[in-house]
Amino acid sequence: MRLRESVMSVEDYCKQNIQQMLKRSQTKVIFPIITLGLVQRYVDDNKLLFSDAEVREAYLAAVHHMKNYLGHDLHVGGRYYDAYPSRNLPKYGVLRVLPDREYELLPPYSESARALVSWIPKKIEEHITDRLGTVPQLGDRSSRARFSANGSEFLDLVSEHIDKNATNFEIFSFAVIKIHLEKFACRVYRDTRTSAHDSGVDMSTNFGVVYQIKKLKVYNKATADSIYAELKVNFDRERLSDGNVILVIDDISKEIKDYLIDLKVQSLSKSDLLKLARQFEDVEDREKVLRIVYEEFRREYSSVV
Repeated sequence: MRLRESVMSVEDYCKQNIQQMLKRSQTKVIFPIITLGLVQRYVDDNKLLFSDAEVREAYLAAVHHMKNYLGHDLHVGGRYYDAYPSRNLPKYGVLRVLPDREYELLPPYSESARALVSWIPKKIEEHITDRLGTVPQLGDRSSRARFSANGSEFLDLVSEHIDKNATNFEIFSFAVIKIHLEKFACRVYRDTRTSAHDSGVDMSTNFGVVYQIKKLKVYNKATADSIYAELKVNFDRERLSDGNVILVIDDISKEIKDYLIDLKVQSLSKSDLLKLARQFEDVEDREKVLRIVYEEFRREYSSVV
């Protein structure tokens, strides 16, 4: 991108790059927080040159600042790798690699440092709120009690969050199914992620059934056949033939639902999950769902530094 001479255009260039970093963030926001740490050091000490250790130090300080700013540690505090200042940040024009493993904070960011120091935390908070909604509040028992007190408000929270993204779909589905089956003395365990391309996670039980969660809309046989072929790879023939694999799907047509039943595969749609959530009449059950949701999000998103 060609920069104009005005300060505003330089600042916009930096902000545009930071928004790209946020867009590409997965379970942790890392590059915007490193950038925050570097521009903060410039504001505090006019520091432009950094060693590897100093970049890491600036990042850790910025993580600590963001935890205090947000009031939680979800989606911040990812593991730091030496490649970040040497390979990743130069792509966004933040740093220039110098000899002897030193790095220079480049003019667009130093010139805009004071504006970025106040703007970056707000943008990170906005990004995390968009991805996690009210989930960070569920770490507080009184908040869980408040969201659970009224059945309609609880259902509204589940309905809003289950649709945000694949991870939300997986975790909220797991929590609802787990609490539902506990009523029948059954236990459900969220085990391991499957490969990233299918956006699914396996759940095992103490009664031999396996649940496969996929945020997919299945309206035709071609898609159903593709899923069934994957199931045959992931699970043994006996488990499939015994009807012990259940799909949890965003949406599925009645025709395809019946088609999968003929293949001995049952399915639950998002609407089925919401019906189960609506049946939680006890406040305690609704609180359990929200506690499990928070615990699973901590597994995915909590800080490791």
